[in-house]
Amino acid sequence: MASNKTADVFSIPSFDPAKVTDSFREFAEKGAVQSKEAYAKLKTAAEDASKTVEATLHSAQSGGVELGLKAIDALRTNAELSLTHMEALMGVKSVAELVELQTAFFRKQAEVTVEQAKAMQETVKKVAETVAKPGKEAAEKVISSFKVG
Repeated sequence: MASNKTADVFSIPSFDPAKVTDSFREFAEKGAVQSKEAYAKLKTAAEDASKTVEATLHSAQSGGVELGLKAIDALRTNAELSLTHMEALMGVKSVAELVELQTAFFRKQAEVTVEQAKAMQETVKKVAETVAKPGKEAAEKVISSFKVG
């Protein structure tokens, strides 16, 4: 009986090559599946990024046009006010009337400038939000896809 214990202590555990092959095959298959999943996610992310860039550029272009039209409208309004004022100045008969016209013109010009600045600020804010929206949504989508649930 002592010889059995000695044999067990010094015996080499049996090595089964089939188990190693099965383990390696299983590892390789998992790796292939994970690689395919990662590629699919990467492909989807690249397509989404492309769509996001396209939407952002379109929004920026539209916003640029809108801002340009606002600026042209402001210039037109200012030019019309100035021409109207010059016409009024042509009919001035006294210094008091000149001072009154100038004061009224400056007051009106200041009011219009404040209104134009507010309108331009609102438009810039709207354009900035519109341009940033696709990127923000894409970032939120990416972040939510990485959250462990």
